[in-house]
Amino acid sequence: MPWPWRRKTRRTLARIAIEGPIAGPTRQRVLKALRQVEQRECPALLLRIDSPGGTVGDSQEIHSALLRLREKGCRVVASFGNISASGGVYIGVAAEQIVANPGTITGSIGVILRGNNLSKLLERVGVSFETVKSGLYKDILSPDRALTHGERELLQSLIDSSYDQFVEAVATGRGLSQEAVRGFADGRVFSGAQGKELGLVDVLGDEETARRLAVELAELDPEKTRPITFGSPPKRFGGLIPGRSQLRGLLAALSLELAWSGQPLWLYRP
Repeated sequence: MPWPWRRKTRRTLARIAIEGPIAGPTRQRVLKALRQVEQRECPALLLRIDSPGGTVGDSQEIHSALLRLREKGCRVVASFGNISASGGVYIGVAAEQIVANPGTITGSIGVILRGNNLSKLLERVGVSFETVKSGLYKDILSPDRALTHGERELLQSLIDSSYDQFVEAVATGRGLSQEAVRGFADGRVFSGAQGKELGLVDVLGDEETARRLAVELAELDPEKTRPITFGSPPKRFGGLIPGRSQLRGLLAALSLELAWSGQPLWLYRP
């Protein structure tokens, strides 16, 4: 039950920023922010994306939440920053309009599943694994052996299924045929200008261009309307230490790599 004194912002432009790899913490923060935008009945949302991509499920959940927000009448415009690739594209195509800088790095539409075969190294150092499993594929992608033919076929079918979902989302969001999307959805990256030629981007411009477009779609005053940011990451005292932000970025990338090794990923490093 909503509180009767909840502050409404019916004449406000909301802003949410998605920065860095898209994983669990980003998903939780963005979904919470989207609920706040819906509760406060903001007429428009400026979605700033500066991300190389991330995990499949997290990208899909944010994409679905954006579509639900649009169904409530909120106009959504995505602004691609320095890079919006793979999972960033998956999220961006849920917007009504996409604005990108001419030099934005985007694309990388595809899915990758990667494991490590360390069998020769383990053999040289005298390490072996004894495996007891309940099913034929329970130890699939184990690092102590190569994939079998059957395992490779099974994993390829998994990748193909996820890839088909990605292509369908892009085609639906951009009003393109799936055949057209598959023509450039092979993992390649391209600039914002190239993305516009392909139909992935609507307008070339910066975040201010995207702000004005969102304001106009919501029929607000572009000169008086300024965005209110929702879902900003909490600031910590440690962030004031020189070099701390770079270290935090490296640790985030490392934790994502280790946590999702052997799991389906958007190709988040183009």
